[in-house]
Amino acid sequence: ATWLFAASLFFYGYWMPEFTLLLVASIAINFALGVQIARSRAADSKLAGFAKAKVLLTAGVGFNLGLLGWFKYANFLVGNFNAILGTDLSLGQIILPIGISFYSFTQIAFLVDTAAGKVKEFRPVHYGLFVTYFPHLIAGPVLHHAQMMPQFSEPTVYRFQSENFVAGMTIFGIGLFKKIMLADGVAPYADAVFGPADTGQMPSTGEAWLGAMAYTLQLYFDFSGYSDMAVGLSWMFNVRLPFNFDSPYKALSISDFWRRWHITLSTFLRDYLYIALGGNRKGPTRRYLNLAMTMVLGGLWHGASWSFVLWGALHGMYLMLNHGF
Repeated sequence: ATWLFAASLFFYGYWMPEFTLLLVASIAINFALGVQIARSRAADSKLAGFAKAKVLLTAGVGFNLGLLGWFKYANFLVGNFNAILGTDLSLGQIILPIGISFYSFTQIAFLVDTAAGKVKEFRPVHYGLFVTYFPHLIAGPVLHHAQMMPQFSEPTVYRFQSENFVAGMTIFGIGLFKKIMLADGVAPYADAVFGPADTGQMPSTGEAWLGAMAYTLQLYFDFSGYSDMAVGLSWMFNVRLPFNFDSPYKALSISDFWRRWHITLSTFLRDYLYIALGGNRKGPTRRYLNLAMTMVLGGLWHGASWSFVLWGALHGMYLMLNHGF
């Protein structure tokens, strides 16, 4: 486990070593908060212990969201502030650390579950490996501690198993084919339309449809390929990652679509945002509002731009209509 943790840190730090320090600091702070939350829950005075755990949980969630907000959304917010007020404020160039959205969400889930008494293991190496595990760190899936940390306690995980290695290589190869041959193969057709459009050239109706369909296939095979590659690469190490993609274009409704596309993110948004907001427990109006808010924030999670906000709002509207019918 220690070797795999160190290898995952090296893998992450190969791109930009200084962000490895940020990742390690985030892991250390969240793990320390998790331990303190668990100890507070086990305190003699349950009421006082739960109150302290709630304060620590709020601090931990605030820390993770603050870190994510600074690196991912600070320039977006300042840009909008400047546009509204006509000012010229600048924060300089803020480089977005790779994977910060994924490791922030996984650690928020860990803290929330610790406060709920659902976390039973607090081994620092296993926790660090759970957060940094390299097959998922760059492009997902969003991992849950209950899925991963118990596996790291199994001795068989650390023994070479040829059948798992071959099966993992096969799945990895399928994903690599989707990415290199299909996604990257169709990308030039999308770029040929979107590139000129970015400079103000208006595509014809046929070109617009070609660009839209090409980008649809590019995005589909890109994400499907990365999801397969993560599962296959992990299985070569005898570790099972959750499947993150289940033929979403076979979905029979928009709700079914979100049970098939980016499954782990949809599950996270449902369990830690939609249900936390009240889910469907407070009447239909509140249910629709919770759906809309969840999808808008899910859209913003994908990127700091109004396009993603609009995309999330549209999917929120689709889900509201679906549940209405």
